Amino acid sequence: MASTLAVSSGGAWALGLPSLGDGQSLTTPQERKLGDRIIKELYRDPDYLDDAVLTEYVSQIMASLMKASEERGELSDELKERYAWQILLGRDKQVNAFALPGGYFGVYLGLISIVSTRDELASVMAHELSHVTQRHIARLIDQQGKMTPLMIGSMILGALAASRSPDAAAALMVGGQAAVVQNQLNFSRDMEREADRIGFGLMKPAGYAQQGFVGMFDKLQQANRINDNGSWPYLRSHPLTTQRIADMHARIGKEDGAEPPATLDHVMMVARARVLTKPGVEVLRQYIHETKDVGFADKSVNRRVSALYAAALSGVQLQDYALAREAVGRLKPLVQGNAPAQRQAQLLAAEVEMAAGKPEDALRELSADVQKTTADAGRPELLARTQVMLQLKRGAEMAGALQTWVATHPQDSAVWLALSRVWTQQNQPLRAIRAEAEAQMGHYDYAAARDRFKAGQDLARKSGGSGVDFYDASIIDTRLREVDSLLKEQASDRSLN
Repeated sequence: MASTLAVSSGGAWALGLPSLGDGQSLTTPQERKLGDRIIKELYRDPDYLDDAVLTEYVSQIMASLMKASEERGELSDELKERYAWQILLGRDKQVNAFALPGGYFGVYLGLISIVSTRDELASVMAHELSHVTQRHIARLIDQQGKMTPLMIGSMILGALAASRSPDAAAALMVGGQAAVVQNQLNFSRDMEREADRIGFGLMKPAGYAQQGFVGMFDKLQQANRINDNGSWPYLRSHPLTTQRIADMHARIGKEDGAEPPATLDHVMMVARARVLTKPGVEVLRQYIHETKDVGFADKSVNRRVSALYAAALSGVQLQDYALAREAVGRLKPLVQGNAPAQRQAQLLAAEVEMAAGKPEDALRELSADVQKTTADAGRPELLARTQVMLQLKRGAEMAGALQTWVATHPQDSAVWLALSRVWTQQNQPLRAIRAEAEAQMGHYDYAAARDRFKAGQDLARKSGGSGVDFYDASIIDTRLREVDSLLKEQASDRSLN
């Protein structure tokens, strides 16, 4: 996948900035449908990663930027309501991020693994969000007047595949005009500068240091000076020009000072991203070896926290659980008193114990007091605790919390699947099948969802009412009709294209 396109709302004029076009030809519902179609394919990508810890971290940054954008009048009520506002993580080592039609965003672990601070990561997300709020993708698509949504979707998917495999990209591109069209779909320099300016303005109101933009630009500029080996596709889809760099440096006032140091929880997330890219056994062993070096105790707290987190997670990957526990034991005292970092240490400790087949010990980690004192406790704990309770044959205790979550997050496929496992353990097959179907709906795989809803309907009919909750059966009937309608709509769209 590669960073290419994004959607948007009009906000340039609200800040007195020049408008790049009104983008009104392509409606917001059309953009959302186009984004849904593209994202369905990305969910199938083997590099797609639903890591609850990292997804939450990046999503919280985006949420604060969105709030600032809304308060500044750049994120309209229509876009906020109609777009998906979902973030997907890619396991790949490449340094990249992207935005897609419909308010979808992608971030590769390679990008997270090289940012020094939360502010640098926020600068990338602010830039991508501004492409969306300015409707840059809509404007680019409007310029390609004769192209159908199906063709455009194929172009975008081809561009996203190109950074990893030229052959895969060629298979997704449509016809001989693909290269020409892709060049036309790249963001213009004016759009890049507009996304810089508006994104920069979001940083301080969202609680991030604007110096993060400069720090990230300096990293990109340094990478630009060396021979690009393909691991920095962000530089190709978002070309770094001298004018962009100079403009960003000029916007940093002398009173702003230097970029603040990284927080402990941030360096832990960077370490997690590095390990989850699956760098290979030798690299994992190097992460562990660093914590054994003479003089390790003399390194900065941030460095030790990062190294110990990476060592513990590497121990899990290598199935050396004694080593992983030892690293966690050394990590915990270093983060004592820092609630966000303590929380991450406890989640890591629970992860180690679950991998080691010790659900009772994992439950003790998840029951620590820090979760009661931090407002950040959420989806990672929910999924981790469910996994533990299922192992302990106590999954029923999680049913209420999981149902409450999907009531407000109906697209969360991972939680729906966890709920399916809970209901299976409770011997409620109809509910379990329905949850499986909802998980497929969350990834826009309507055909697979229909199969599961149909299986649920068949089960309810075969049971003849014995042991079947008629309320659940009614929900399945209703959802089956809804998915049939969506499939017909997709078929109609294909015929028009």
